[in-house]
Amino acid sequence: MSGYIGVNLKDMIQEIGENEAKSILSDFSCPINPDVEHFLKHTAIEFSKQSIASTYLIMASFRKRYVLVGYYSLANKFFCVDRSSFPNRKWRSRISKFGQFDPTIKKYTLSAPLIGQLGKNYVNSYNTLITGDELLKLALDKVQEMQNIVGGKIVYLECEDKPKLIDFYSQNGFVNFGKRYLDKDETDTLSGKYLIQMLRYM
Repeated sequence: MSGYIGVNLKDMIQEIGENEAKSILSDFSCPINPDVEHFLKHTAIEFSKQSIASTYLIMASFRKRYVLVGYYSLANKFFCVDRSSFPNRKWRSRISKFGQFDPTIKKYTLSAPLIGQLGKNYVNSYNTLITGDELLKLALDKVQEMQNIVGGKIVYLECEDKPKLIDFYSQNGFVNFGKRYLDKDETDTLSGKYLIQMLRYM
């Protein structure tokens, strides 16, 4: 995939300083998903500095300059999977290969990269410069790059229970395996009472 530049926010902060980085992030708007916008403007820098999550800004050329068209964030996540979530034998085999079965809760515990945030920038219609499929592909390419070094084949994400979102991720190879109820601090920016849990075998 060509035409896009991915910039690690942590590297940007070290190179141009936190205030200038904040100025760049302030030029981001995602009205269809307030949580995505809130994370980038209020949480991403601190998470990057503390190495809790890595945020990658995606830039594209527009009128002879590079503009912020979207971003994604990655972190490492422990999560549980009920083996009955996958009636397909192939999936059960994959989960048992990469997860540890806990007989006390009768679930597999896995550790995998989490795509924590994924969103396009709607300022000045910059969202038209990249598709959702392209942005997700960039995130998955980065995950694969990580797994080529440390191992692993599973990638994980959570999304709101909205048909359009679930269809988007399903069409990109993710499967639904459960729900996670929202924490108290998530209810301000997310709708509903829970998030749909999805994973993909790389």
